[in-house]
Amino acid sequence: MTAGAVSGEERLARAALTRLTEPGDENVGRWLGRMGAVRLVRGLTGAGPPPEGAREDRLTGCRARAGTLDPRGDLATVARLGGRFLCPGDTEWPGQLDDLGDARPIGLWVRGSPNVRLWALRSVAVVGARACTDYGSRVAALLGSGLAERGWVVISGAAYGVDGAAHRGALAAGGATVAVLASGIDVPYPRGHAELIGRIAEQGLVLAELPPGGHPTRSRFVLRNRVIAALTRGTVVVEAQYRSGSLVTARRARELGRQTMGVPGPVTSGLSAGVHELLREGACLVTDADEVVELVGSIGELAPRRRGPVVARDLLDAGAVRALEAVPGRGGGDLGLIARDAGMGREHALARLYELQALGFVERLGDRWQLADAASTSGTPKPPGRRPPARRGGA
Repeated sequence: MTAGAVSGEERLARAALTRLTEPGDENVGRWLGRMGAVRLVRGLTGAGPPPEGAREDRLTGCRARAGTLDPRGDLATVARLGGRFLCPGDTEWPGQLDDLGDARPIGLWVRGSPNVRLWALRSVAVVGARACTDYGSRVAALLGSGLAERGWVVISGAAYGVDGAAHRGALAAGGATVAVLASGIDVPYPRGHAELIGRIAEQGLVLAELPPGGHPTRSRFVLRNRVIAALTRGTVVVEAQYRSGSLVTARRARELGRQTMGVPGPVTSGLSAGVHELLREGACLVTDADEVVELVGSIGELAPRRRGPVVARDLLDAGAVRALEAVPGRGGGDLGLIARDAGMGREHALARLYELQALGFVERLGDRWQLADAASTSGTPKPPGRRPPARRGGA
């Protein structure tokens, strides 16, 4: 068990409630706040007064589940896995989960040795489509490894596709990653990711609201997403269709005041449609880990400035640029024409033209000046050099 202000009786009762009730039930959250865990368990199982407002069919269902309650056995099971059961009030409890209000988890079943509270303080969720494209898988892996290399914890749901790629990217970089499951921590789901989830438990953390042996359902996946959203500083979505659990996570994150981010994709792909809709709703567009960290990190953690390649023309000062732009593209022009179009005196214009000639941007033919061959097409000057002497006489 984890040291903290939570009594042994309270911990046992909360462990029982994770088997007795479903995750994210706000009625249970309200009853828990009024009655405490011990009285609530008694009320739901018929051993004490029922909670106010509880329907009879609800109480009947809880009493049916009461026969399966063995909180001491569940705590022993998680201890054998090298894990623990966290409750609100424990020193390791991640306080940002309290932002969920009455939908806050009753407790968290944990595998892995790192401190959940400390890891959650510097974490980012990377989520997306299960049936992602190669592009989505590659982007998710790069985000996972990039965030891990920058000291951020990558949190996801261990699903196929984007989730798995993000976890693998973080693990490959030797970084920190957390899997939040919609099943018990001893029930790896999907089955094909049993090895991956085992690696995450060894190198990072595996979290679940369901007790040991708990199996995932469709509704539990949706409810799991609220934990991912609340636990992290921000959520990045990589590929998602319009109806996607990833969008549920991102929108819940936005409601909780967290950063929401999306990686754009081809407009012709249905897997990009949900992300693009999220961006239209106000999420921030990101393309790599640097841009994610700029949004969720501390002051000064800025992404590098992005720009195209620097060409020689970029290095000219304003006067040289004006003189260059005044040189006609075809046939050239005399000094008077160039000085007039550049808006400068003849002597100033001539000095600029000699400067441009030395840099290879222009060339002089008698009394006329014209652009060097390459300058008119690519923005890169032709290397300066001597022109061959004109031939005299006939051919």
